Amino acid sequence: MGKPTVLLGNFEVEREWGRGEIGLPAVAFAGSRAITTRMDELVLLLGDGADHAVLKAAPDPDFLAYLGQLGFPVPTVHPVAGGDPAGGASEDALGAPAVLAALDTVADAGGILSPHGVSAHEEALARRTGLTLAGPPAAVCKRVNSKVYSRRAADQAGLRQATGWACATLADLDRAVVGAQRLLAAGRTVVVKDAYGVSGAGLSVVADGQRLNQLARMVRSRADRAGTDRIGLVVEEWVAKRTDLNYQFTIDPGGDCRFDFVLEALTEKGVHKGHRWPARLTAAQRDELEHTAVALGARLAADGYHGVVGVDSMIDPDGGLYPIVEINARRNMSTYLAPLRERFLGPDRVAVSRHFPLRLGRPISFALLHDRLADLLPGGGPAHVVVTAHGTLNAGAAGDRPRDTTFDGRLYTLLVAQSTTALTTLDAKVTDRLAALAKETRD
Repeated sequence: MGKPTVLLGNFEVEREWGRGEIGLPAVAFAGSRAITTRMDELVLLLGDGADHAVLKAAPDPDFLAYLGQLGFPVPTVHPVAGGDPAGGASEDALGAPAVLAALDTVADAGGILSPHGVSAHEEALARRTGLTLAGPPAAVCKRVNSKVYSRRAADQAGLRQATGWACATLADLDRAVVGAQRLLAAGRTVVVKDAYGVSGAGLSVVADGQRLNQLARMVRSRADRAGTDRIGLVVEEWVAKRTDLNYQFTIDPGGDCRFDFVLEALTEKGVHKGHRWPARLTAAQRDELEHTAVALGARLAADGYHGVVGVDSMIDPDGGLYPIVEINARRNMSTYLAPLRERFLGPDRVAVSRHFPLRLGRPISFALLHDRLADLLPGGGPAHVVVTAHGTLNAGAAGDRPRDTTFDGRLYTLLVAQSTTALTTLDAKVTDRLAALAKETRD
């Protein structure tokens, strides 16, 4: 039997990597962050009965039973209830004596701490408990997850990119603004990206020179107040695309690289919405991605990184590839789909992972959700929906919300069918059922 693993879904790790960095002004959405932290339930798909999971709150017991019925051996759950709903599980765990005592015991058995990504908080949790941290140090993870690093790595590898500039200093930004103004004058659009922005946060699409100058002044003002010329931004042309892609590869501690898979990424205005598979690629496109993974894997390994890597890329309208848009050297949303693909996707199936945003008046138990979707769940027919995270549905109800107000929630799912047409039909049915259920909670 292998060493027990402690799974940690610290989905807000980019916020920690970006803390203190000078980039685009951050916009705080406490309700959205509360939902993001409850995405930690997705780690339950990765473990087995001998493993452990540190979660922000205890999952609905009926949801755990449902996962077991689907064939997922549920790890032992250690909830850290009572912390800030928008805060991270690692910080909460460090202040939870019962959780720390449980992790001390796992450490005594040679346990490994496996987080979504490694920041200083995960290093502190590993030190406090004696767990072995899976992955390289936080400083390495932070460095290679910067969009500045991604752009420079692609440049050095000679990979195709949109016209643009990596900005690590104010002087870099000045040069980027001059170049980007030429693009704008030619009628093109540019995008300014924060080095540690994620899923649409820290991203500004710019169509006129005045707005670009305004953003540059804001960044310079922040740097001046901090007494530094160090910043973290990428400025590049907003190019046309046909398809977003996400591919994953894994670098072992010895530096060898293994290509894992490629999925179509569903995005809207830079915000991640889900994945579709199988990805509709030509053999030449897949070969190019695999060769890119090898080149990036060698660069990352040389810089001290090992572990899972997800890379966002794009197909242009003519079928050409932009093989690297950014590197995510951590677990990715697609990582959590791997066990689902093994169980639910065969050669005659297509699937989409997606979340359903809902406006609710009160929390929805998993039993009620199961009842309303019963005939659409696995076993109910060839097309079915798999609920992958339930806690995110009610996360917006946490905190000091007045009882007479509504809140936002998200239900994370996987839709599986025999064809694209059947998948569209299933999506419409799930959408209608959930909309009716949400309305009940508001009436």
